[in-house]
Amino acid sequence: MKKNIYSILKGTFLVNDDSFKNWRFIIFISGLALIMIASSHSADKKVYKIARLNNEAKEMRSAFVDGRSKLMRLKMESEIANKMKEKGLSQSVIPPKKIKVKSQN
Repeated sequence: MKKNIYSILKGTFLVNDDSFKNWRFIIFISGLALIMIASSHSADKKVYKIARLNNEAKEMRSAFVDGRSKLMRLKMESEIANKMKEKGLSQSVIPPKKIKVKSQN
């Protein structure tokens, strides 16, 4: 037991005659570790991108709601009347009349 621990600490298992299979396993594990690290970084990038896009979507939604509320305010009859008073126009006191057109068939 003690001999095995010393051989691992000294690295003699890497220079023995049958060390080829040990090296092969170490290279395989190293390759898997690199793939796992790359996959983790890729997943993190995607999470950050999703968070950024969600924030942009929220900003655009709030800008849309703000623009829609401004439009609703501008379309109000009282707002239009105030704008027309600034230009010197006023509302008519005579109500509109319907014009009926009879077709000549």
